[in-house]
Amino acid sequence: MAPKSDSAEGIVLNFVNEQNRPLNSQVVADFLQKFNLKKTAVQKALDNLADSGKITFKEYGKQKIYLARQDQFQIPNTEELNQMKEENAKLQEMLEEQKKANSQLEGGIKSLQSNLTLDEILSNDAKLRKQVKEMEERLTKLREGVTLVSPEERKIVEKTFSDAISHWRKRKRMFKDVWDTITENSPKNPNEFKEELGLEYDEDFGVSLQTYATLMPHGQKRLRG
Repeated sequence: MAPKSDSAEGIVLNFVNEQNRPLNSQVVADFLQKFNLKKTAVQKALDNLADSGKITFKEYGKQKIYLARQDQFQIPNTEELNQMKEENAKLQEMLEEQKKANSQLEGGIKSLQSNLTLDEILSNDAKLRKQVKEMEERLTKLREGVTLVSPEERKIVEKTFSDAISHWRKRKRMFKDVWDTITENSPKNPNEFKEELGLEYDEDFGVSLQTYATLMPHGQKRLRG
């Protein structure tokens, strides 16, 4: 069902005023298709509005160009214009700061993607923890004097344990660097973000890198971490 004439004129008038720029009937009709207005109805509404003085128009050959009446709009004075310019400058500055923050966040994400994903880090972390626990149990028995392996095998075990600790420390530091980069520019609370991603720290399992590092052979201990 097509809109009534007065309703069509109201829709067209509101559109012309909102646009506040030169328009022809085709442009108006294209924009107002969603109101089920045909071009003939739009043309009639534009002509009626122009005849009643609610909008203005100019003829260019056979084409009419319609425009909202400018006397209905409040024109800002010099002081208001300067204030608007200052506000625009502040908004531009805020926009640039937001772009920089977004760029840093994207850089952190790309860094993570170019190395290991969170799932891969967590998977490797779980494997390393299992290996460290197994090595720790074997080294404890060795230090208690129980002969379970030959000196050569013991060296291999201790080297494997030392390598596992080194990988643990490296992955822990890598994860911390990436995590700090992401959370620094994220509006989310880090603890809430951690729970949302299902992350678990060493402390959640009651383990400590430094505790395991003390089990490393003398001369290979590194208590950083």
